[in-house]
Amino acid sequence: MRIDYFIPGDYTALDLVRWGVSRFNEAEIFFGHGTDNAVDEALALVRHALHLPPDIPTELLQGRLMGEEKLTIMELFSRRVEERIPAAYLTREVWFAGLRLYVDERVLIPRSPIAEWIGQGFAPWVDDPDAEMRILDLGTGSGCLAIAAALAFPESYVDAVDISLDAIAIAKQNTVDHGLDNRIRIIESDLFAATAIKGPYDIIVANPPYVDADEIKAMPPEYHHEPRIGLSAGNDGLAYITPILREAFRFLTPKGILVVEVGASRPALERAFPDLPLVWLALESGGENVFLITAEDLGNALE
Repeated sequence: MRIDYFIPGDYTALDLVRWGVSRFNEAEIFFGHGTDNAVDEALALVRHALHLPPDIPTELLQGRLMGEEKLTIMELFSRRVEERIPAAYLTREVWFAGLRLYVDERVLIPRSPIAEWIGQGFAPWVDDPDAEMRILDLGTGSGCLAIAAALAFPESYVDAVDISLDAIAIAKQNTVDHGLDNRIRIIESDLFAATAIKGPYDIIVANPPYVDADEIKAMPPEYHHEPRIGLSAGNDGLAYITPILREAFRFLTPKGILVVEVGASRPALERAFPDLPLVWLALESGGENVFLITAEDLGNALE
């Protein structure tokens, strides 16, 4: 899709949204990095080009555009189609759990459904979200879950861990942007390896790499813009989930919980740990690919 195929005229932002939706659908691009449809993807790019917030009233998109604004929007649309770059990497921002976060190609685009349960305070497993507690976020990436947890549990202190120095740099930036650098500690570590990770933690959340080798090969082009270190998890997708399960108990309080996103690796996980009493959390976004297990159940199962 070349931008000169579209002849500029007296068009509104909504006109370009409609045109972009048609081109995205025509090109059959993939959605799954912050949006799940062509309309939201086009709106995200248009709002970014016009320096508008995500809750902008529709009426303000009905005004006529300046020539430079049209070209900026068309260039973003063109790159989205021709290069298959997810919108969040084009705009350098994503909205996740109501939070604006900086992202670029050094880190995965936030999309974990664990955020739904953070927003619910992990009830009924957590009695009082306002109580003092310690939280560990394994594989923090952009810091999205750590920041969401720190805000949902206002008296908590969060350790956010990642093995990638690139991810750590972005997590630190987002933590500072949200004024939480006094409550979130960013730690370089391969899972629990760093000595700075001492516990015990009331909550451990993890969105580790969980994509198996076959799924990596079959992924749409959009995923190949993301860092492989944040996706690839060996032949069965359990390269990181298995050590998390085996090691988490000793870092949890007696009433603590472990919450892990496993994606399409759920069948492999259930084959590897058939007797583990995992609770599969219901998700508004659909599917059941996030499990919760209590420290007590985890300890009993791994005795």
